[in-house]
Amino acid sequence: MIPTLVLVGRPNVGKSTLFNRLTKTRDALVADLPGLTRDRHYGRGVIGDFPYLVVDTGGFEPLADTGILVEMARQTLLAIDEADAIIFLVDGRQGLAPQDKVIAERLRRSGRPVFLAVNKTEGMNRAVVTAEFHELALGDPLSISSAHGEGVRDLVNLALEDFAPEPIDEAALNQNTPRIPKVAIVGRPNVGKSTLVNALLGEQRVIAFDEPGTTRDSIYIELERNGKNYTLIDTAGVRKRGKIFEAVEKFSVIKTMQAIDDANVVILVVDAQDGITEQEAHIAAFILDSGRALVVGVNKWDGLDTDQREWIKREIDRKLQFLDFAKFHYISALKATGLNELLRSVDDAYKSAMADLSTPRLTRVLEEAIQQHQPPISKGIRPKLRYAHQGGMNPPIIVIHGNHVDGVKQAYVRFLEGVFRKAFELSGTPLRVQFNQGKNPFAETETRKKGEGIVSMRRRKTARRVELKERKEKEDKNR
Repeated sequence: MIPTLVLVGRPNVGKSTLFNRLTKTRDALVADLPGLTRDRHYGRGVIGDFPYLVVDTGGFEPLADTGILVEMARQTLLAIDEADAIIFLVDGRQGLAPQDKVIAERLRRSGRPVFLAVNKTEGMNRAVVTAEFHELALGDPLSISSAHGEGVRDLVNLALEDFAPEPIDEAALNQNTPRIPKVAIVGRPNVGKSTLVNALLGEQRVIAFDEPGTTRDSIYIELERNGKNYTLIDTAGVRKRGKIFEAVEKFSVIKTMQAIDDANVVILVVDAQDGITEQEAHIAAFILDSGRALVVGVNKWDGLDTDQREWIKREIDRKLQFLDFAKFHYISALKATGLNELLRSVDDAYKSAMADLSTPRLTRVLEEAIQQHQPPISKGIRPKLRYAHQGGMNPPIIVIHGNHVDGVKQAYVRFLEGVFRKAFELSGTPLRVQFNQGKNPFAETETRKKGEGIVSMRRRKTARRVELKERKEKEDKNR
């Protein structure tokens, strides 16, 4: 078993900074703002030849009794129960706080090995800065700087010395392992994204709270359901640009956009009770531009009567008609209804996005499409489309070679997309059709002949001028 290190501490002591350093990533949002991290955030670290798991947690408020702080504390307690060892971070510059004593008492009762790390001690006398933390009775405090990396390796070595981590199996890593689809769940704030994640997982893995903006970071979570594996990405809600004022929210939106780019399939969650807003259309357009496969989950469907359901369906047809390739599912994340059908559409969309399209069949389908409907004449010339091949996946890209392809109309491109989509049964994914102008095999010969003709003509003119000059000199001499 790979050991699990859990980072615990009160808000703004540097847990996310240490997480990023241990995982050698920038996955966790870091800012000079207390309470930025809220959910459990998992990552993989390696020290020497031995791997380990590291878990970032939100600021621990064990005495909180109301609001989102209660949910954050619950997430931290779940992480402590999973821990093989705990790294308790305190702030060396602020000194020992009363809250540190409460957390230390809670960690002692957990029965897990606890290692006390005094953070932010760069440029300070280590003996002096750690002295007061002996009061916590958690062993010798270790002076570190998660921002600069000072003392971090010694801390991890100490935390892992009682374990026998499994060495990295390079041969296993080099084997062709099955691809696991990454599924990003996106939408406006408070539409039920985190509730949907918890419903799919069957546990309270992420904080679902009746407050917009609860999720601030993109959380990657492994899921096994119906015998299949997925990587779910819970993302922060995306509001209109004009309504984003906090710098942290701007970073959260950037993280969401990055999650969409990193995903194979995106589930766009919309609130059936609020209707389809302009923001949903903007998010859907970004997903489409990114080329990601898409499934739409119309959430909170159970709270609507028959007339409201008919109205929301008309709204979808009117405002999201450009998503005609995607499947729409009417679900309730809170009651976990419609989720199996939703995942089946995710499977179909992933299969279509990663489809391997053979060149001979693509060319046959192209020829059949041309027989059915030839490309319109443009500037007096009809484009000639000769053959097609696949140019990429996720989204599928079909490259068509021919002559005068610059004249292919956009309406004909959409016609070809529909033909290819139907022929290969592509569902839930955008399709890109690109054109490549064929090379004229006689172009070099024609250019050379043209050049030779120009040279020959110039030589004839020069010879003619010389001849006329000699004739005139001869006539002048005879006179």
